[in-house]
Amino acid sequence: MTAADVPFADSLRAHAGWNQLPADWERFLATEPDGCFVAEWSGSPAGTATTIIYGAKLAWIGMVLVHPDRRRRRIGQALLQRCIGHLRGRGVRCIKLDATPLGKPVYDGLGFQDEWTLTRWERSGPPDPSAASDPTTRIRNWRETDADRIDRIDTATFGVSRRRLLAELGKQSCGALVAESETGDPAGHGMLRRGARAFHLGPVVARSAETAIAIIEALLTRHVAGAAGKIFWDIPDQNTAAAAWAGEHGFTIQRTLTRMYLGDNTAPGDPRMQFAISAPELG
Repeated sequence: MTAADVPFADSLRAHAGWNQLPADWERFLATEPDGCFVAEWSGSPAGTATTIIYGAKLAWIGMVLVHPDRRRRRIGQALLQRCIGHLRGRGVRCIKLDATPLGKPVYDGLGFQDEWTLTRWERSGPPDPSAASDPTTRIRNWRETDADRIDRIDTATFGVSRRRLLAELGKQSCGALVAESETGDPAGHGMLRRGARAFHLGPVVARSAETAIAIIEALLTRHVAGAAGKIFWDIPDQNTAAAAWAGEHGFTIQRTLTRMYLGDNTAPGDPRMQFAISAPELG
């Protein structure tokens, strides 16, 4: 994929009704210029796929899209095989993705295994904030240096460092916050981005549910209050505290996805500390 392919890629995204913006495609290209692919059929572009390498222990596949007129021709499978070959050639030991129900049989056939499930919750308009918050936590705006400061807690949660990605998402977000303990140590962080169809809440990582909810409330009240449109929020099903809060504050279930892996899953992370994932295409 090159920058010239972004309009086509975004048209596929629109066909699928996904939430990414052209800026997301541009970030994929800037982050992994050799790991984003376009499939062609009879000389015309027909599909896309992206990868992001977090390190030798883990990489991610996302944005596997095929034009509606070119489906049922194994193009998606060819794109996946190209991604897998590229990542294995880079020495990556574990490859993950978040599978939709439609795509899961293809991933099953390529040897991916189920890890856990996550649910997309959505709401039209901002929820009313509850009074629940952590009084011992101070929440402030994101700084450029925070990608380094939060790396320890984020790595423990996600499984590997994603410092480079979080630095870019911090720039792209309309809201990015860090929670600090009374001693000034990072206790959690969260981001909110605009999308083609909705605001996207995530990632949100915290040491406690109280801190995570305080971050979520602050993001929604500071950056969504009064805004029209929807909010998308992807929550690991093991994080029952986040799911319960979402259900109590007007969010409803849109769909369920399955996190899958191929290879040695030696850095699984802890979904109970992930109160919102970054996005299905990022983990």
